[in-house]
Amino acid sequence: MQYYLAPMEGITTYIYRNAHARYFGGIDKYFTPFISDKNFITDKNSNKSINAREIRDILPENNAGIPLVPQVLTNNAGRFLAVADKIASYGYDTVNLNLGCPSGTVTAKKRGAGFLSVPDDLDAFLYEIYEKCPLKISIKTRLGVSDLAEWDRLLDIYAKYPIHELIIHTRLQQEFYTGTTHPEAYAKAALRLRAAGTANQIPLCYNGDIVSAESLATTVSAVNHASAHMDRIMIGRGVIQNPALAGKLQRSRSDGTVCGSHEIIPFSDHAASKEVWRAFHDEILEGYIQIMSGDSPVLFKMKDLWTYMSHSFTNYEKYLKKIRKANRIAEYISAVDRLFNEQAILN
Repeated sequence: MQYYLAPMEGITTYIYRNAHARYFGGIDKYFTPFISDKNFITDKNSNKSINAREIRDILPENNAGIPLVPQVLTNNAGRFLAVADKIASYGYDTVNLNLGCPSGTVTAKKRGAGFLSVPDDLDAFLYEIYEKCPLKISIKTRLGVSDLAEWDRLLDIYAKYPIHELIIHTRLQQEFYTGTTHPEAYAKAALRLRAAGTANQIPLCYNGDIVSAESLATTVSAVNHASAHMDRIMIGRGVIQNPALAGKLQRSRSDGTVCGSHEIIPFSDHAASKEVWRAFHDEILEGYIQIMSGDSPVLFKMKDLWTYMSHSFTNYEKYLKKIRKANRIAEYISAVDRLFNEQAILN
């Protein structure tokens, strides 16, 4: 089984990715937060490019040893191709198209999962980018907007193209991140797009509510029951909450391994180690201090991370309140010290 880290805007930056690979590992492929067409800037030749923050996030020197795929959010083929050219100039060979973001501000402009609401336009877009793009293109998709019946039409479209990898978040756009997932929809795609004898066999990756070994076993069982198969898993909030999760699932790495240039600690050592969790946290904090000006932007980043990671500690609620109330880095560190000193990590 391969494990991917899903992109999460504002959290899974290169600073987070490097720290995670160093202290926990278990991830076979990291994806960047999406590069949005709203952030494209115009250079002196009137061509579209990427803003400085997004360039910094994909620079090879900021991702040494990290198996990384940049992700793009747009519904304009010309803009997609322009950004793909820029990404290719940094040595990447694959780009991921975001058709999964459910945010209302994104979908209202027919981007992300909103693009799924206009399948004919999506089809035309895919035709152009697959014809002209210098990179391999993978896709992260939802099942549709509001009705599971939309999935059949989308599968018709996806079957036409040489998709490098199709990552399926097994929810509709309007379900956001709540309610039950639909593993049967993944099974349908597996039977259709990876069926023996088909001309275009597309590798698939499952995404949606994998937060523990138990939830993974349940999902694999449901997919296997439908005579399908899973060999790639993308995890988002589960890893952000518990950065050791992928290592826990990667039992084969229990004796320690190397992820790119990052030597990671053996799983048996780091699974319940506060020292490793604290070193992981401190590296992220120091990374943001180095590139940001003032306490406020650094604290915004760290508080966003604690919204998820705090749930891996016992009795975290009052400590999370203290962390959120901190207005200075020194005050924030004091609140974090108390959490690490007084509470245990749940594993």
